[in-house]
Amino acid sequence: MAQFGTIGLVGAGKMATALALAWKERGLAGKLIASDPYPSAREIFARATGATVTDENAGVLQLADVVILAIKPQKLDEVLAPLRDGVATPKLVISILAGISTARLEKALGHGRVVRVMPNTPCLVGESATGFCLGSVATQADADATRTLFGAVGRVFELPEGQLDAVTGLSGSGPAYVFQIIEAMADGGVLAGLPRDIAQSLAAQTVLGAAKMVLETGRHPGQLKDDVASPGGTTIAGLLAMEQGGVRAALMNAVMAAARRSKELGG
Repeated sequence: MAQFGTIGLVGAGKMATALALAWKERGLAGKLIASDPYPSAREIFARATGATVTDENAGVLQLADVVILAIKPQKLDEVLAPLRDGVATPKLVISILAGISTARLEKALGHGRVVRVMPNTPCLVGESATGFCLGSVATQADADATRTLFGAVGRVFELPEGQLDAVTGLSGSGPAYVFQIIEAMADGGVLAGLPRDIAQSLAAQTVLGAAKMVLETGRHPGQLKDDVASPGGTTIAGLLAMEQGGVRAALMNAVMAAARRSKELGG
């Protein structure tokens, strides 16, 4: 028997589809149902997951044992205003809306058991970095459920809610920073004479391998960097160019800017 009964998703975009697929493959959902206003999104979700789809959000809230809110943050009040009375007390509501606090979610839903989650787009390939926090009356069982559901697509970390905007700025928005780094490294390879396809593959594999070394060795990135940078060698020359270009400061500022925007979205 599935660990969770019916899982309903309000919003059937790419991330919702990836999550639903993972839960189906691992037998975590007895049934999946999703709502979305766009016919194309519903069609793609249904084709990928074999799940029931609808354009009526109320049906998802009424039928699901666990509800996943996967809409745009700006749409929260518009989508949930007519649904306040449609959420039964025993249900768990998990939100992946950037910046939206558990207090605001509880007020919008008229319902206490809320979990705020910040996954990222690598959930599409089973490598998400996810942070979450519990609402005011969510239980330890709700925390365990969240770890199980989002552990199906990557690594999961429970944090105080005050740190969730920082999670959004770092890992939530972080894939875009890394994609830009990969693109820039590949451009450098092309500038140095490599074919574009080879340069891009080398850059992407290098980022993948470096990240795996940090996670699997547990060593500080600075130590791993020093291992590569031999005296008077090529790597230290490249690191100097990065320092001169302000790469470190630019990435720190990117995280802070995204974290501030997350707070703004939360109102």
